[in-house]
Amino acid sequence: MKRLFPILAALFLSACAAYSGSGLKPGESSLDDVIGVMHEPAMRWQDPDGSEQLAYPRGPYGFHTYMVLIGSDGKLQRIENVLDAKGFAQVRPGMTEAQVLRVLGPSYPAWTDYFKARDELVWEWRYCDEWNEAARFDVLFDGTTGIVRSTMSLTESQKSLCGPDGCLCSH
Repeated sequence: MKRLFPILAALFLSACAAYSGSGLKPGESSLDDVIGVMHEPAMRWQDPDGSEQLAYPRGPYGFHTYMVLIGSDGKLQRIENVLDAKGFAQVRPGMTEAQVLRVLGPSYPAWTDYFKARDELVWEWRYCDEWNEAARFDVLFDGTTGIVRSTMSLTESQKSLCGPDGCLCSH
């Protein structure tokens, strides 16, 4: 048992580093280093200047999506969790699906819903809110145009009070 504990601890710590890329160093780590630690991204974008953006969603049970920005020199610029108030504030009515993906990364596919009566497509991300409570952030798109209509956020405890026809809370 004494030999097993250090092995398990090492595995746990290496998994944590891969999760957020915490061991990577801006200005020093390369794209290959990032992929070696965090693995292949779910999405990636190449900019005209040669820089790249990589998306690492850690759902459905995780609370983060990490955006990794690689400069035109091939070096890591920064890693940031985008599932927070700052990231959500960037999503505005009129944005396209592609623009939302670039800001928040992909939502978990099983949490995507289409509501025919409203011609509305809803993408959802899980995150940890300012009060350290599990919450969901939804982006509501026009189903025909793919343009953002609005956004909303509910804690998971609030969401459990909602049924298929909307919130059933009494006021």
